[in-house]
Amino acid sequence: MKKIVILISGRGSNMEALIAERDGGRLPVDIAAVISNRPAAQGLETAAAAGIATRCLDHKAYAGRDEFDAALAACIDEFAPDLVILAGFMRILTPDFVRHYEGRLLNIHPSLLPSFPGLHTHQRALDEGVRIHGCTVHFVTAELDHGPVVIQAAVPVVDGDDEASLAARVLRQEHRIYPQAVRWLAEGRARLVDGRVVCDASLIDDAVLIAPSPR
Repeated sequence: MKKIVILISGRGSNMEALIAERDGGRLPVDIAAVISNRPAAQGLETAAAAGIATRCLDHKAYAGRDEFDAALAACIDEFAPDLVILAGFMRILTPDFVRHYEGRLLNIHPSLLPSFPGLHTHQRALDEGVRIHGCTVHFVTAELDHGPVVIQAAVPVVDGDDEASLAARVLRQEHRIYPQAVRWLAEGRARLVDGRVVCDASLIDDAVLIAPSPR
């Protein structure tokens, strides 16, 4: 069984989705630890209540980004994870950190990458007038929001949408596809090969999920 460590900065709703899938027997992983850079992160309480080890490294206690990332890596490595899962971890990671976990570091981004990397993705999608938006699970590389894609989910942008309504529609899909991506990787049905994600033939039709239009 693959071992994972989850990094959060707040509530950790994607972490909650992963825990729920594990508890339901649909995610064959050992969630070894949940680590936060914010002492007040609500997700730490959620993880502890689920019987998961928790750690907090307050980034404000470190002299700079390099020092914090070195301490974070040391903390993660205590648990020897197969995968490190970013679930609302609001830190830009240094190249050395990313290199240390190359091929093991996953993120979920609230857009259909390569469109709208960075912040404020939902408002930017509305401003551009796109009709399809969504989210992407990808491996992390040194280039922000540009790693190899594991799975994407697309949602319609409908008349009358604002940033909050679109964000809520995307978040529901995040909670679907992040556990699915981790499951595929844990079961060896998706693999990173020469900088691209290769999936078993049986998964191809599910590599992009299309959410129904809201009524």
